[in-house]
Amino acid sequence: MIDVPFVTSPRRAPMRLLTAIRRRMRTSELWLIALSVVVGAAAGLLAVVQSSLAHGLQSLLYGIKFDERLSAAAQIAPITALWLAAGGLVLGLFTWLVQRRRSGLVDVVEANALYGGVLGLVDSIIVCAQTVLSNGVGASVGLEAAYAQAGGAAASWAGRQMKLRRHDMRILLGAGAGAAIGAAFGAPLTGAFYAFEIVIGSYTPSAIAPVAAACLTSVMVAKAIGAPPYSIEIAAQKTPDVLGYALYSGLGLICALIGVGIMRLVALAERWVRTSPIPAVIRPAIGGLLLGVLAVISPQTLSAGHGALHLDLAVGVPLAILAVVLVLKTLASVISLGFGFRGGLFFASLFLGTLVGQLYAGVADMASIEKLSPENAALVGMGALAVSVVGGPLTMSFLVLETTRDFSVAAATLAAALIASTVVRERFGYSFSTWRLHLRGETIRSARDVGWMRTLTAGKMMRKDPPTAPATISLAEFRRRYPLGSTQRVLLADEFGGYVGVMVTASAYADGLDLEAPAETLAVSREDVLSPEMDIEAVMRAFETTETDELAVIGPEGQVLGLLAEAYVTRRYASELEKQQLDLYGEGKD
Repeated sequence: MIDVPFVTSPRRAPMRLLTAIRRRMRTSELWLIALSVVVGAAAGLLAVVQSSLAHGLQSLLYGIKFDERLSAAAQIAPITALWLAAGGLVLGLFTWLVQRRRSGLVDVVEANALYGGVLGLVDSIIVCAQTVLSNGVGASVGLEAAYAQAGGAAASWAGRQMKLRRHDMRILLGAGAGAAIGAAFGAPLTGAFYAFEIVIGSYTPSAIAPVAAACLTSVMVAKAIGAPPYSIEIAAQKTPDVLGYALYSGLGLICALIGVGIMRLVALAERWVRTSPIPAVIRPAIGGLLLGVLAVISPQTLSAGHGALHLDLAVGVPLAILAVVLVLKTLASVISLGFGFRGGLFFASLFLGTLVGQLYAGVADMASIEKLSPENAALVGMGALAVSVVGGPLTMSFLVLETTRDFSVAAATLAAALIASTVVRERFGYSFSTWRLHLRGETIRSARDVGWMRTLTAGKMMRKDPPTAPATISLAEFRRRYPLGSTQRVLLADEFGGYVGVMVTASAYADGLDLEAPAETLAVSREDVLSPEMDIEAVMRAFETTETDELAVIGPEGQVLGLLAEAYVTRRYASELEKQQLDLYGEGKD
């Protein structure tokens, strides 16, 4: 018999290579950085494509040049403004078709907070299409939501192909979303801190290099393609003095109040529209008609407001007109989101912030308090209001720094942004993205990872074979079955297996008991039970409230499923928390 040497099949070679790469990805930070570079390139490319699609649609519908901004148009004819209603009708039909098959589209913040960085491609394609269409027809929403969604989706897909850990998936998702924002603004530091503050929810040593690599790559790719970024061409003026810093701090407080007001107005509009008799499919069309009226009054209400931002500063618009534009733009944003257009408030809040800053500088000058530079006030207001709505004080401060290259104005922006962030966090508690999740019933307040707690449920942690006895058993029989020291507690059930209570074994051996009495007469915790879907946080609260050591886990029909001890839950929580801390510092690798 002739021995035939084993030869690896050519078809298996790619799989073996992929397996080896996956193994390296899970054990080496350098390989994760390399993957982040690829993700950053994809995010930058996707941002450019989406921007081109939206601006191309605006050029087609409104007759502007491709390199012009819709919000800087001199005027909009009433017949042209009808494109908003027509686009709203198309969006309404598209959304109606989507909702027949899918419900609850997941965004990047929710994916990182609850699902360990897993973001579906189909969900993301839908969100991006809705956002590009909304912005393309002129609704008062920005493309930033689509940029972050596309970059995050590319990162999540790559991470799933490499079978990355949960912690690395969250970092990669943040890197992809931040890279897309960095490419859009031509600002890598802004993109990086967007990833840290808004998408990942924390600054961690293990995330710095992957996020930075992705953001730098995305900006370079966007520049290599020749795509113009969302450049905010505002030149900083004189360095603020001590009184200027104090006044800019007051501007931060005002921006916080305005930001909270905008978010509450959007929620109020959404609730009113949802409870109105207007059919869901035509709500965006109705909103488009209202936006058309505002567009005829002032084209600055259209799109995100990038062109209008520069126009107002360049022309030197009177304060009265700035105030009118501020009201109209706020109303346009509220109508757009309330009636079902898709998009973000990132750039809209930047534009509104410049208006608030210019108004603030004008009022301070009129009151002879201090002659503030309108440009500096616009920059500080831009950062402070964006922080109030979007979050991320360092993100917005670095945006101002990368825009102006002026550290003094960036420092003033940081001071105002920190005040705005603190006031919003204390008095409101949400950014725009987490506020909308809150309205859907979620409890998350940031992208901090809380999903791992939701995976640890009572049903998964419980002891599935606890000692159980019929509730009608006599105490004498109970003593015979369960001698002292055999078990601490026994679950009592009725004849159908339904939960009756918990019998503490020691209580059956007290003096003076009627041994013929049924065991259920000594049952405790009759109403204090756990359901299998309760997460570890809810379970710990239940133990704290009931002040007992063990609780039964009961099914939907009242049947006994298992028993859960507080000591075990506490140990499990501490173990998982330690694992999370190790991951944060990059020490959780195999």
